[in-house]
Amino acid sequence: MDRPHRYSLDEQIGYVLRRVTQRHLSIFSEAIPEVTTTQFAVLARLAETGPLSQNHLGRSTAMDAATIKGVVDRLAKLGLVATAADPDDRRRLTVTLTSEGAQLFEARKATALEISRDTLAPLDATERSVLMALLTRLA
Repeated sequence: MDRPHRYSLDEQIGYVLRRVTQRHLSIFSEAIPEVTTTQFAVLARLAETGPLSQNHLGRSTAMDAATIKGVVDRLAKLGLVATAADPDDRRRLTVTLTSEGAQLFEARKATALEISRDTLAPLDATERSVLMALLTRLA
């Protein structure tokens, strides 16, 4: 009997992506225990671009305003970023990587690349490339 509206959780993209994300987070937290993946994303973006407004930093790391504020606050408490009011617009908060944040990023970026390789390890090189291309299209 054909059931056209059959729903199997194991066949749902959100469920599969969440399981892959959980696997990746586990690999990441074991290899880089100092910060979370979202915190590392902020360090990476600031290392790449230099200081950014908190709003722009959130947009460029795919975080909403509340999430980026919490991430920046926690990184500031760890001494990895500094914040200051923008001299041209006091309402805007500028986030800057501290020397400690830059050192942590530099010390851990090779590990972060290994984490990506480990996450994708079950796939061959062609499959990795195709997966990344497809996910980029969906993002």
